[in-house]
Amino acid sequence: MAHKSLSTKAKGYLLSLLIVLSVIGIWHTATLPKQITAPTDPLRLEYRILMGDIPEFTKPGAIVAIQKSEFPSPTEFAKTAWVHISDPFYDKGLNDKGIGIQLGYSIGRVLLGFFLAMIVAIPLGYAIGMSPVLGSAATPFVQILKPISPLAWMPIALYTIKDSNASSIFVIFICSIWPMLTNTAFGVASVRREWRNVAKTLELSPLKTATKIVIPAAAPTIVTGMRISMGIAWLVIVAAEMLVGGTGIGYFVWNQWNNLSLANVIFAVLLIGLMGMILDMLFAILQKKVSYVE
Repeated sequence: MAHKSLSTKAKGYLLSLLIVLSVIGIWHTATLPKQITAPTDPLRLEYRILMGDIPEFTKPGAIVAIQKSEFPSPTEFAKTAWVHISDPFYDKGLNDKGIGIQLGYSIGRVLLGFFLAMIVAIPLGYAIGMSPVLGSAATPFVQILKPISPLAWMPIALYTIKDSNASSIFVIFICSIWPMLTNTAFGVASVRREWRNVAKTLELSPLKTATKIVIPAAAPTIVTGMRISMGIAWLVIVAAEMLVGGTGIGYFVWNQWNNLSLANVIFAVLLIGLMGMILDMLFAILQKKVSYVE
């Protein structure tokens, strides 16, 4: 069985490698230089010359300048990526910092906002899950606040907090809290009544009931909520940093777009995806640790 499973994983990895190589091949082909044939129609030829597509004094039907794609080729992208990877932590001023520093700012904001949300969401979710009355009272507020876009919170945060960095952390907090809160409440409410009755029979204190019975039983659902919240937090920080500027991977993407450096933008986008995958994998490991088989 283990050999079969390993073989299946190996096939999956091989397929992933083939997909990557295919994408790189299509990318390379699409960015190859192309020759331009001048129009034979004098009016069209004159128009192309005026637009700067064709050099002046070109004869009709002639094969002229080689047109290079404005989109970076895989080779150009690899060179750009190597520049960033070879020196990720340089600091040459406000608008010129290494990709490692920019990523560090983003991760720091995400973790701080996420942990603040966790401190609020898990205890409140536990209380809602244990009390049907509190759950009924909280549901309308959760349903109203949960679907609000993070970008809608940003102007309110900037006006009230008056600090771009703190505003980004607040937006992370407010958008991360809902999956953890709802999953914690659901997990706690779904704990078997028999197990709670055992706690009453043993005359356990509310704290011991929570730490010894309810939270361990609801842990898989709670961690699932944390995993969803972390994914949302990582999505939100990129958009928030694009708005507030200064530092962070989102600001880096926006700044490079303003500089029309597509190779840097693509590198940052791939780095964002890779970092998001790593964060999700960490929570997947935690989820396996707290899961149990009945």
